[in-house]
Amino acid sequence: MATLLFLTLVLSAFAMASAAAPLQGASRDRAALLSFASAISSDPSGALAGWVSLGSDACNWTGVTCHRLKKRVVQLDLSGRGLRGVISPAIGNLSFLVVLDVSGNSLSGTIPPEIGCLSRLQQLSLSKNLLVGSIPVELGFLRQLIYLDLDSNRLSGRSPRTLFCNCTSLQYVDLSNNSLSGEIPLADECRLPGLRFLLLWSNNFEGPIPTALSNSSMLAWIDFESNYLSGVLPSTIFDKMPFLQFLYLSYNNLSSHDANTNLTPFFASLRNCSHLQELELAGNNLGGHIPPLIGDISINLVQLHLDDNAISGPIPPNISNLVNLTYLNLSYNYLNGSIPPDLSRLRKLERVYLSNNLLSGDIPPSLGGIPRLGLLDISANMLTGSVPDSLSDLSQLRRLMLHKNHLSGRIPASLGNCINLEILDLSYNRLTGRIPGDVAALSSLKLYLNVSANLLEGPLPMELSKMDMILALDLSSNNFSGAIPPQLGSCVALEYLNLSGNALQGTLPSSVGALPYLQVLDLSSNRLSGTMPVSLQASVSLEHFNISFNNFSGAIPTEGLFASLTADSFRGNPGLCGSIVGMPSCGTKPARWSIALPILLTVIGTACIICLLAYSLVRKSRTCWCSHRTSHRQSLIAAEEQKQHHPRISYRQLVEATEGFAESNLVGGGRFGHVYKGTLPDETRIAVKVLDPKCGER
Repeated sequence: MATLLFLTLVLSAFAMASAAAPLQGASRDRAALLSFASAISSDPSGALAGWVSLGSDACNWTGVTCHRLKKRVVQLDLSGRGLRGVISPAIGNLSFLVVLDVSGNSLSGTIPPEIGCLSRLQQLSLSKNLLVGSIPVELGFLRQLIYLDLDSNRLSGRSPRTLFCNCTSLQYVDLSNNSLSGEIPLADECRLPGLRFLLLWSNNFEGPIPTALSNSSMLAWIDFESNYLSGVLPSTIFDKMPFLQFLYLSYNNLSSHDANTNLTPFFASLRNCSHLQELELAGNNLGGHIPPLIGDISINLVQLHLDDNAISGPIPPNISNLVNLTYLNLSYNYLNGSIPPDLSRLRKLERVYLSNNLLSGDIPPSLGGIPRLGLLDISANMLTGSVPDSLSDLSQLRRLMLHKNHLSGRIPASLGNCINLEILDLSYNRLTGRIPGDVAALSSLKLYLNVSANLLEGPLPMELSKMDMILALDLSSNNFSGAIPPQLGSCVALEYLNLSGNALQGTLPSSVGALPYLQVLDLSSNRLSGTMPVSLQASVSLEHFNISFNNFSGAIPTEGLFASLTADSFRGNPGLCGSIVGMPSCGTKPARWSIALPILLTVIGTACIICLLAYSLVRKSRTCWCSHRTSHRQSLIAAEEQKQHHPRISYRQLVEATEGFAESNLVGGGRFGHVYKGTLPDETRIAVKVLDPKCGER
């Protein structure tokens, strides 16, 4: 604060001096620098605070470089100093300035138009700040400007046409990671013959790729990724750029020729780009087939991104002509046919993405002959056959994703030789047999093992305990049986464990509940039993817990994780009880009616049996029906009433109570008769068991 006050006093003194006589030369530069410093509100590095203590000669100040003879400031480099504040318009008085670099700070406000007065300026770098507003038109006056870097700010609006048409010396332009809009302002009459880098990624540019770009034949790097560019991929622009090395057009709204059905003209135009190393066209919804001539573009191509489009047809075998390719991404398209075995000719391949297509047939065993392959993702296709043993020859393999196909057979035990494997995903296939012990013992699996939704069986291998650094383990929806190995507690890094949908038995080991970082534990739909281990209640990491549809018993704990769970986590376990809403309470006494009901049913049922027996006898002997039925029934009911102290119920009352033993009142039936529900005139609810007269004859 004291330093800023001192600077203010110094500036006031200069202002008074300026009123007496105009400043010239070095004094003018010094005044401009002090004015710049006065607009800075925070200087954590202390660079500007030291300007005053270093004396009146600005050429000795931190970040300032002067001409050796003229003693005029030619360079101001305060990059990465953590400065806060605004850029003072006084910066435009440094008339000999060649380099202005204040990148990597937290400067806010707008870009001063006065910078356009620096006619000698060759390098302007304001990147990685918090600048807002539009790019001043006055920057187009900087005819000697070679290097312009405004990336990673908050600039908006349209880019001035003058910038691209007047600054004919430009070689490097970076306006990326802002919110600039409108078309790329490169008119047909504009000439930027020395332009080598044009970086406009992550903005809101729209419209077509300007044809005037072909005038910049020295271009080596074009990055228009993540904008809203539209129109057809040009076929007469890039063919005039023999030095082009990097072409990034991903995530725009571009299309291919002939109503988005023909990619051939565009790829044909790239055959002159003999230095091309990286080509990115992902996320444009491009239609058409990959043309066979793709194998004729630059032999130097290292990366090819065609993912997330609408490309159909087969993968052309002569893509294998791109022998220096290290990265191939054709995922999220509509590619069909088989995987070309000739891909094995691409000996430098490190990452291959063919997922989410319509590829069919077997996985070519020849893929195991790509020595540097570290990632192979061919998931979400229609591949059949078995997992090739040859994949175990990929000594550098770190991630193998074969999930969501129609693969069958056993998991090759030879995959245990992939000692660098971090991810193995074989889920949602038709794999059978057991998990090989060698695969379960892969201690290199640090991210996840997923074999869910297959037909695997047998016990969980003890060797799983050797995956001591694995984060996620999903063995759900298989036919695994036996107990959960307590040794799983050795997988101390586990955050996700899913064993649901199997036939596992036994108890839940306390060692699993004690896993220190476990966040998700799903054991639902098994045959597990026993009580909840105390270690679960003490867990501070567990967030999702599901043991529904098992045979667990006992009281559900009430503390820790269990205090936030609902009944959904415990459904289908008749032996569990607790205070969770929807679960039966532990130790609750039965209601009185539940004790009395069996007695009442016995009494009523006995009476009904007697009545029915009498009724059946009447049918055999009609003449003595009345006297026999009445005397027999009344004597038995009277005897029963005397024993049990229940009121007498006549047969007519039973008929009326059950609406004539109507089927709508039928509760159930068995070998010896049926049970009906009914209501007596005094609103007493009864159950009547009616014996089948034929049961005695069986």
